Amino acid sequence: MPISLPIRKVGSLLLAASLLGAQVAPVQAGMIGTGHLLAAEQGRLDRARLSSLLEREDLQQQLAALGVDVNDARNRVAGLTDAEVARINQRLAELPAGGDVLGVIVLIFVIFVITDVIGATDIFPFIHPVK
Repeated sequence: MPISLPIRKVGSLLLAASLLGAQVAPVQAGMIGTGHLLAAEQGRLDRARLSSLLEREDLQQQLAALGVDVNDARNRVAGLTDAEVARINQRLAELPAGGDVLGVIVLIFVIFVITDVIGATDIFPFIHPVK
C-alpha cells in the first residue's frame, strides 16, 4: 500500500525542519600547559598516597576506636579538593619518621569534625552544623 502524497510531503517537511533545527556545536582546541598537567598528576598522586594510608590496618583500628567508619573516611578523602589533599600530605611529611600514626588519625579526625561543622557531612551526631 503506497504512502499518499500529503503524508509524504508532511514527512519530508518534518525531516527537513528537524535537520535544519539541529545545530552543530563549534569545536575548540587549545594548548594544555605543562604546569596544568603536572598539577593534575600531582593531585592524583597525593590522593593515591592518602588513600593508601587508609588501607593500613593500624589506622583502620584507630579510626574504628574513634567511631569513624573506614568507608566514610574513604569517601571523605575522595571528596577533598586537591589543595586539601596536598595540605594533609604536607602535614604527614612533617611528622617524625617512624610513623606517628596517632598524629595522622588526629589530623583526619579534625578534618572530619571540620566538614561536619560546615555541614558537608554528618558523621558525628554530637556536632551540629553551622547554618
